[in-house]
Amino acid sequence: MKITEVICQILRIPSIVAKTASSQDSVLVRIRTDNGLEGIGEADSSPEMVKAVIDAPFSHNIATGLRPLLIGQNPLETDRLWQSMYRKTMYAGRRSTTITAMAAVDMALWDLKGKHFGEPIHRLLGGKHHDKILAYASILFGKDGNETAKIARRWREFGYIAIKFGWEPMGQSEALDIDLVRGAREGIGDDGTLLIDAGCVWDARTALSRAKSFEQFRIGWLEEPLSPDDYEGYRWLRDRSPVPIASGEEECGRQAFRPLIDGRCLDVYQVDLSRNGFSDSLYIRHRVEEIGARLCNHCYTSPVTVSASLHWLSTCAGAFVFEDCVEDSPLRHDLTHEKVQAVNGYIEVPDRPGLGVTLDEDFVKRHLVSESR
Repeated sequence: MKITEVICQILRIPSIVAKTASSQDSVLVRIRTDNGLEGIGEADSSPEMVKAVIDAPFSHNIATGLRPLLIGQNPLETDRLWQSMYRKTMYAGRRSTTITAMAAVDMALWDLKGKHFGEPIHRLLGGKHHDKILAYASILFGKDGNETAKIARRWREFGYIAIKFGWEPMGQSEALDIDLVRGAREGIGDDGTLLIDAGCVWDARTALSRAKSFEQFRIGWLEEPLSPDDYEGYRWLRDRSPVPIASGEEECGRQAFRPLIDGRCLDVYQVDLSRNGFSDSLYIRHRVEEIGARLCNHCYTSPVTVSASLHWLSTCAGAFVFEDCVEDSPLRHDLTHEKVQAVNGYIEVPDRPGLGVTLDEDFVKRHLVSESR
């Protein structure tokens, strides 16, 4: 079996607004073989930047686009192909967009592998520990505590017993920060699991002060209080915080996660399959489990990445919650024929071959803005 086509498609919903939500556009990688199989993958980054990494022509032996490296190769050799892509893009930068493009390719290769063997990806990764996982509704804050409380009540009515609020407008003032978390707890109720995502807005001392203020609201974790680059700050904060500290969603590849893991900087390591792929996420899982920390997915895009995240997280013995984006975006809900969403607060792990999802080609055609092959 050989790779014959590497197709890169950019999709975008009609109305893009200025908010921190990556469910407004998507870049899909579709890898086809000479025996008619197709694997699909997705990257969570700027779609045009990812597409440039895939489309770039050969420059020299360690500076080339991904497509020339893949055509003619055996898609089952996922580890060898990851190492080939990593080495031969050495001059393209060792983090960020290059790795997210590789992650989309890797996801598509694992989808192909599952279809070839007729097995779900979680079985190829070693086997799932969970048939379903408690899902938390992942959504942005309201403008203040009262609006946030209304949003929380809405998602409780939809069956979620765990909710995470994040990003804007947190970080503007101490009073507003506390009001937002107060409103979230009021809306979710005493029996709900409340998670807070600060969105990288404070220095370490301010974050510690907020963690102490938020403790009274019994939050399950405080996510991304600091800049992603502040590894020492995270280690300092984690050692002092009265609430668990979570982070990792921006990290791309095992090398990016290494300082966080080696430094034991976090209580919860959040891995995005659309920035790491299955190959490196498997490595990261082993490393985090070795130090006795917890793992969770990060996912705020389409059912393609949701499904990939479920396959991976189900293989983590200590998996305890799953991030379920509930943005009201057609890209989140309608890209695939299968609906990959929580029901009554829990989300089921797919058991169909590969990722277990199929693209709605009519949806793809309606939202396609760019394609290359």
